[in-house]
Amino acid sequence: MKLVTPEQMRQLDRRAIESGIPGEELMYTAGEGLADAIKTLGGNHQLVDSPVLFVAGSGNNGGDAFVAAQILYEDGWPVECWLAASENKVKGDALLFLKKMKKAGVPFQTLETSEHWTFSAESGTDAEIIVDGLLGTGFSGALRGIMVDAVAFIDSQADRALVVAIDIPSAMAVRADLTVTMGLPKIGSVEPENIDCVGNIEVVDIGIPPEFIDEVPGNNTLEFIHPSDLAPLFPRRSRDAHKGAFGHVLCIGGTKGFSGAVTMAAKTAARSGAGLVSAFVPESIHALVAPALPEVMVHSSMPEGNWTAIMVGPGMGRTATTREQVIQLLENSTVPVILDADAVSVMADHINVIAHAKCPVILTPHPGEFSTLFGLKTEDVQEDRFGMIRMAADKLGATVVLKGAGTLIATPELPVAVNMTGNPGMASGGSGDVLAGLIAGLAAQGIAPYQAACAGVWMHGKAGDLAAAATSQASMLATDIMEKLPEAFRAISCR
Repeated sequence: MKLVTPEQMRQLDRRAIESGIPGEELMYTAGEGLADAIKTLGGNHQLVDSPVLFVAGSGNNGGDAFVAAQILYEDGWPVECWLAASENKVKGDALLFLKKMKKAGVPFQTLETSEHWTFSAESGTDAEIIVDGLLGTGFSGALRGIMVDAVAFIDSQADRALVVAIDIPSAMAVRADLTVTMGLPKIGSVEPENIDCVGNIEVVDIGIPPEFIDEVPGNNTLEFIHPSDLAPLFPRRSRDAHKGAFGHVLCIGGTKGFSGAVTMAAKTAARSGAGLVSAFVPESIHALVAPALPEVMVHSSMPEGNWTAIMVGPGMGRTATTREQVIQLLENSTVPVILDADAVSVMADHINVIAHAKCPVILTPHPGEFSTLFGLKTEDVQEDRFGMIRMAADKLGATVVLKGAGTLIATPELPVAVNMTGNPGMASGGSGDVLAGLIAGLAAQGIAPYQAACAGVWMHGKAGDLAAAATSQASMLATDIMEKLPEAFRAISCR
């Protein structure tokens, strides 16, 4: 999906209005989408019908908030709206919806002084979802006046409440759990320095004609991964389909004391939709892995088979033996090879083998493994994630997944893709093994490496978000992500 600048989005809004779509209709559609996103968030977090506080400014973001507040209120949610301005500053369509919201009976008050906001921050609120509708993309510069206090109030409540930002977090000073962006995602929202404020991104279709969007020049170097882009990768399956029609994954990994990584990767490959999964593990851990994988054929010597994708690396150890196995695969395989974990790190002095591989290659390093592969410092990788992943894809002639907040996917001659699903609860052992198994399973089904990586990363993050909502970020395990993959698939396809 295209990423746009705030000015490009304003031009799209103006053009839609000039074409005959009333601004009132665009604002209502935006507010309706916001209300739907809040309902979904509340449902996932077991907060259905929980108190929601809308903190609104006097501009269009406030208008979106007024619409959503009225919709939720009329659906029976406990809702309140606070305006960080005097009512006479609200104009146009926003004023229209403010009047409608008040007439509907939504509890409403204006907080026009710093003292009001300071008192509110000290007193707290029972709201379990707080909506930031203070400032939109038209704001620039430093916060001033009561906006400083209103933002401080939201942050003071964020430890006990979920925060939803409208379009963008106000002045990129509010730390949101979810940003509900209108029309198209904004470029600033995916910049590394802003990711901690933006959280997940939900895009609301506000009714801009598709031909208008097509005519907006996109960013040739960067794209946003959206489920609408992934749906075509999962066509309806034939009723007479059989397991041989959906590929065969070979997962290679593990060593004594490290059986869990390859077990999780292989189990996730089986969850990916692949027809068959085999695993090759050392004899020393065969008795541990095989009982844990009833759907997988587990071998302790290299099996023969018509693989359609091979994943190698989890739990193998950074040894010369691992390196020899990886090199042999890259020199002889004709099907996609996914290099994960130790299989990435051991190739630090042999990147030319990756570049000259006969097969498509996908690498899934975290920043530490990426820095080891290229002889860099991890902090240097993190400071220029976009530049680093573009360098890696071009140098290796491969698809590269640079994991982390705002995971990036790159391949030669295509834009870098940025993913905004996922959460800090996924920063735990085994999460990367689940991702590697998922990407391998998708590639085994014939999905091109770049698309398989994009789909895998998005669904992995989505499953992580669902798992965190059901458990908590702090207590989430990698296996919780795996268990939520079916729901992530359902977010893309009804089957």
